[in-house]
Amino acid sequence: MTKKMVFPHPYFSSNPKWKWFILLTVLIGATMSALDVSIVNVATPTIENRFQVPMSMIEWVVMGYMLTLTVFLPFFGRLADMFGRTKMYNIGFIIFTIGSALCGISPNAYFLIFSRVLQAVGAGMLQANSVAIITQSFPKNELGRAIGIQGAVQAIAMSIGPFISGILISLLNWRLIFYINVPIGIIGTLMALFILPASKPSLKKDNKIDFLGVILCATGLGFLVLAIDQGTKIGWTSPFIIFCFLAFLIILPLFILRELKTDNPMLDLRIFKNWDFSTGNITGFLSYYVLFAVLFLMPFYLEDIMHYDAEIVGSILTPIPLAMALIAPFAGTISDKIGSRFMTTLGMIICAVAVFLLSFLNDIINIYFLTLIFIVLGLGMGVFTPPNNSAIMLSAPEDKLGVAGGVLNMMRALGLIFGVDISSMIFTSLKLNTLAQHGYLIESKAPFTIYRIAFMNGFSFVMISLLIICVIAVAISFTKKSIKRKEGVEESFESIDLL
Repeated sequence: MTKKMVFPHPYFSSNPKWKWFILLTVLIGATMSALDVSIVNVATPTIENRFQVPMSMIEWVVMGYMLTLTVFLPFFGRLADMFGRTKMYNIGFIIFTIGSALCGISPNAYFLIFSRVLQAVGAGMLQANSVAIITQSFPKNELGRAIGIQGAVQAIAMSIGPFISGILISLLNWRLIFYINVPIGIIGTLMALFILPASKPSLKKDNKIDFLGVILCATGLGFLVLAIDQGTKIGWTSPFIIFCFLAFLIILPLFILRELKTDNPMLDLRIFKNWDFSTGNITGFLSYYVLFAVLFLMPFYLEDIMHYDAEIVGSILTPIPLAMALIAPFAGTISDKIGSRFMTTLGMIICAVAVFLLSFLNDIINIYFLTLIFIVLGLGMGVFTPPNNSAIMLSAPEDKLGVAGGVLNMMRALGLIFGVDISSMIFTSLKLNTLAQHGYLIESKAPFTIYRIAFMNGFSFVMISLLIICVIAVAISFTKKSIKRKEGVEESFESIDLL
């Protein structure tokens, strides 16, 4: 039986270099979706003043994007497995571009929040399918390298987002941070149409969308994300936060029961029986928890304790994503040769060393030594992430690559949210408690010597907690197995070992 041509033309299907054009196309979508996670943060004060609305509303310009992106990633992955990953990726480009244009022309804050949600839907389709398309297009011995390049580009995009936003806002107009996506999105859409492999929808004739599963998953995750994100702002004992946690605890078992009972689950939970898939996602979550906890706390340390100007704090933190971007492709290439277990374990050990050194910071630290610590942390993340993502994708059956990519990116987003908010809660609580012990109930009235003691007490405790998380991630990474991919997949993947 003749196999259906995967590429647009026989020449391309036989050209080994074509896969790099596929990667380039995927990188455009990855860059756009990653850039918009951070590019809006700098603009929120300007948007607040422009629309004359309270900050509590403008926060939803950021929160609406992150919430939508996080809760629907598994669903977008499932849709891609059902109807074709390339088709959903192309639709994602179009929706993201339209959403960006609508953000730019927004006449008020409500319209802007709606447009950001629409933009997040497109970004979710891009993120859920990007790693799956790369996995389909690259052989085992090059997959880690390809995913490493993707990780490097995403790290750079997230790191330069605030810088680009600051330039556009100061020199031109805040609306340009959204308009800039439109020409890039048009180019990406055209490239996706002509370069990406033809869509390969599921062969199952009885495939149906599990709407109840989608609703339970989205609402459950939504309540969890809201509780974690808003808990630090309105208090962890507030009725709303308690309600959100209780709602999540009620919906979670209902979702699990639904997915185990239905014939066409939105998220086939059997995929988690694969040890490499489960441990890869757990350690991925822990790694991003650590990374973004550090990225969140360090600006406060650099400004409040070291007294650096806000303008140069960003440049001081640049070595983290830069080192990550530089090492990621090489780490992916090495993991293609020796497997993921050693590389992921080594990466988290390096992260643990960096966090251990950060726990000893004080107000007389040498800035060059601090920069070296940031480089070490970036190297650790760069060594860890590509092999870990490669192992996750190779451990999933080909007909569930979209779901696997959605879960992978969902765990990364949850790691970001939990890392920032939980660390903020711990840090703030300990800092205020220490100030109260010294007789200062109002933070601004405490002398700097007392404030420094309180600040470093909370800071050091958070770093120790992050060190413990790194050690746990090291132990979990070390347990990864090497097993054969199951039969019944495409020919080019029949011999792939699960790293």
